Amino acid sequence: MAPTARHRDTPLTLLRRAAGSPGELVAKGVRFARVLDTYRTGAGVRAKLRKLRALGHIERIPTRIQLAIGAADMLRFFINPAAADYYVAQGIDYWFHITLRFLDDPSSLADPVGFFSTRDGIIGHLMQVVHANPVYDLQMLSAIDGGLDALEAQLEAMLAGTHPRASSIGAIIEEPDYHARLLAYVRAWRRNPAVAAPIRSNIAASPVFAEMERTFGSLTTAMRYFCRLPTDPLEALAHLRRVKAFPSHLGEPA
Repeated sequence: MAPTARHRDTPLTLLRRAAGSPGELVAKGVRFARVLDTYRTGAGVRAKLRKLRALGHIERIPTRIQLAIGAADMLRFFINPAAADYYVAQGIDYWFHITLRFLDDPSSLADPVGFFSTRDGIIGHLMQVVHANPVYDLQMLSAIDGGLDALEAQLEAMLAGTHPRASSIGAIIEEPDYHARLLAYVRAWRRNPAVAAPIRSNIAASPVFAEMERTFGSLTTAMRYFCRLPTDPLEALAHLRRVKAFPSHLGEPA
């Protein structure tokens, strides 16, 4: 299989491709500011949660404190360690890769839970990096009008080389056939949401990461975990200080 630009091009070339034009940088900054402002206002978050519950993707709606702690746990116990492990296997420097992702779309790193992101922000994030499990993001997009249709269209454009972010995403993506595999899975998932998800190789190979993927791999199971977390601010701070490893008793059973 031919290497991706991420493995082939020089660091300077990758930085330039990820950053894009000055106009693109300005647009990225605006999107980033909007995500940060949504954290402040919470605009639309409760409505999105209610729609996800109505669709059956979540069973209960977590509080804002539970969302914050759950996002922190998901990042520190699963997303970051699993990504670092994957990049070692790929021969990719983790922090340089994060830099490229930030240059391509800073808003994609600002919202690990997805509730504060726009439709295109979620799609860009899903296309930007090989996911441990894409189900979480597909469920998020199903609650946004035209979200899954837009994802399919953008994946098709990416494969055709006509996507407006084809160059910057192409400078980041780690596996050359990822977008084709993702498109096939999206179509299969829309026909049957119970179809087996494409789990990233390092997740499937690790019992530790596989245990956490059972909890954080889908929106349904992740929100169950979030809703088991403290709702009191002081208890939430105590959880963040004292819990230093994934609390298996709060996660999904095998």
